[in-house]
Amino acid sequence: MSLLTPETVEKLQAALHVKAKDSSDYRYYSLYDKVYRKDVFRHAYRICLVNGGAPGVDGKTFEDIERYGKIRWLDELAEELRTKSYRPKAVRRVMIPKPGQEGRFRPLRIPTIKDRVVETAAMLVLEPIFEADLQPEQYAYRSGRSALDAVRSVHSLLNRGYKEVVDADLSGYFDTIPHSDLLKSVSRRVSDRHMLRLIKMWLEAPVEETDERGQKHRTTRNKDTGRGSPQGSPISPLLANLYMRRFVLGWKALGHAKRLSAHIVNYADDFVICCHGTAHEAMHVMRGMMQKLKLTVNEEKTKICRVPEESFDFLGYTIGRCYSTKTGRSYIGTRPSKAKVTRLRRAISKLTGREWTWMDEDAQAMTATES
Repeated sequence: MSLLTPETVEKLQAALHVKAKDSSDYRYYSLYDKVYRKDVFRHAYRICLVNGGAPGVDGKTFEDIERYGKIRWLDELAEELRTKSYRPKAVRRVMIPKPGQEGRFRPLRIPTIKDRVVETAAMLVLEPIFEADLQPEQYAYRSGRSALDAVRSVHSLLNRGYKEVVDADLSGYFDTIPHSDLLKSVSRRVSDRHMLRLIKMWLEAPVEETDERGQKHRTTRNKDTGRGSPQGSPISPLLANLYMRRFVLGWKALGHAKRLSAHIVNYADDFVICCHGTAHEAMHVMRGMMQKLKLTVNEEKTKICRVPEESFDFLGYTIGRCYSTKTGRSYIGTRPSKAKVTRLRRAISKLTGREWTWMDEDAQAMTATES
């Protein structure tokens, strides 16, 4: 389900975006009050409601808020922001299986609904500003762009002769983003100290975990190390894109794209570099840049592929040599990766098992939705 953005919010976002687009060095000094503006705040709540999700450490659900009184709850939260008394709570950390990677898990952090609403409101204000700065090679979490668009871009580069590919992988990107450098990226556009303080509080929020015995433990690792963006929170995708922009923009600004004839395609923490015979040097330069950005390259998973002799996986697709079913001729194409096919098979197997045979169609649809 998609939500229509209120006209007043659209006008605000358009004005912010136009100003950012027209002036690449303009800094916004008054944004904080826009976060708790009534129309922005209520739209942020509706977005969170539609997205759903589990409760945070306080156990509060949307049903609890509706019973208390949504408008009353929002007005009280807005007053906390206005008086600068708002403080985010700890985020609840859960481990979810990594798609196609048996036995491996990805940490997900679940903020309280209260914090999700404030982060979403901040995202509604900040996103149009930084959208003006994100690079065309960045495809994740952006309106009108998708993972499939990123795959198509890679396919186009291969067909244009960029057949040496640096298939790169970063170790724990979201967990290792340095706070000080990330906040510098934000402050390049935002000089509003109250907005910057909000973002810093979210970055440094404690993490609560529940062990196998049901005991809760809280850590302040992010604050102690000065690293990590809370993956799973509404503001995290924007911050992740903003920091990766440093690498994508730097690659071009330092002349590597032109000198090495090597082009980046990026989606969140995934990226490839399509090269024209310069993959080894491109990989070496990429490693050096990542070191300066204080990010870690996963050497076991980072490799060079020469298409079509070799193939590589990117965003759920295997890209490499394919064969025409009509003529038998080979061509460079894309197909669903083995991991993606395996996941689909398991999902189909689960939905067509014997436990479904006694149900009518409506009951099956309801159970499938709940699972």
